[in-house]
Amino acid sequence: MSPSAAEVAATVTDPEMPMLTLADLGVIRDVRQDDGGVVVTVTPTYSGCPAMDEIRADIRRALAGAGFDAVEVRTELSPAWTSDWITPEGRAKLSAAGISPPGPAARRHDGPVPLVLGAPRRSIACPQCGHPESEQIAAFSATACRELRRCPVCREPFEHVKEI
Repeated sequence: MSPSAAEVAATVTDPEMPMLTLADLGVIRDVRQDDGGVVVTVTPTYSGCPAMDEIRADIRRALAGAGFDAVEVRTELSPAWTSDWITPEGRAKLSAAGISPPGPAARRHDGPVPLVLGAPRRSIACPQCGHPESEQIAAFSATACRELRRCPVCREPFEHVKEI
């Protein structure tokens, strides 16, 4: 039996973190299949994500390769993506790749976003040796959603996916 459109879409990897599928990342919101084709709804990790064109093209390419002809990829911005949508499997894959997965995101409330002065204090464990603390080297890494950190024990640098 051929895989469903949802099963095929779930295999597409993230172009910026290829150890994760879009399903692991929680970017795929819905896959609907009917006589007119397939509609895949995605929510980017942030509204200005530069990888969205590639993500849409990769989804279309994977579905076309599996025999789905008419494919539409829609972007849905509300509710906004949160790092809490990364699956447990995705978090394990990040750790296995030496990237620290995000902790729980700050709770969102309706209404204005509260202003917090100064960086919140948080412990981020080293994915290499497991030491519970690390230091930030740079606020941004290969992508805006990651930061560069270093372990004070093993001295290895590593990336951390930010809590969003």
